[in-house]
Amino acid sequence: MQLAQFLDFEAIRIDLATGNKRQLLNQLAQIAGARLSIDPSKIADSIGERERLGSTGFGGGVAIPHGKLPGLERVYALVARLASPMDYKAVDGQPVDLVFLLLSPPDAGAEHLKALAAVSRLVRHAGIVEKLRGARSRDAMAAVLMGAEERDAA
Repeated sequence: MQLAQFLDFEAIRIDLATGNKRQLLNQLAQIAGARLSIDPSKIADSIGERERLGSTGFGGGVAIPHGKLPGLERVYALVARLASPMDYKAVDGQPVDLVFLLLSPPDAGAEHLKALAAVSRLVRHAGIVEKLRGARSRDAMAAVLMGAEERDAA
């Protein structure tokens, strides 16, 4: 599955200011809810439920909160770079500053896993992560993401 199939490039956020993990997840739910015309509280509940099973802090300063959402028609993702790194209880104990929110329909098991794998493959590359951290605009971040995907496809 290609990133361009599910990532909402218009929803990319640069320097998102947030206080704590719960506030961050609520802000992401607000952004996604507005883009998808879905009640943000349902999104927050879904990702919060998954987070209670264990942190989605992937490591290396990256988190991939995700959940399944009734009423959603396709896999959806957005990315945000935080204004300052925050404690996310990541697996490596490092603060998080890049967050990929991933939402899927309840019956999209394989597609959900493919999307999760696409994001995790991307953020395993330290050079790409550094370029995402250095991007000064939404368009610059989108270009890094698309360039990384093109490189992987080659």
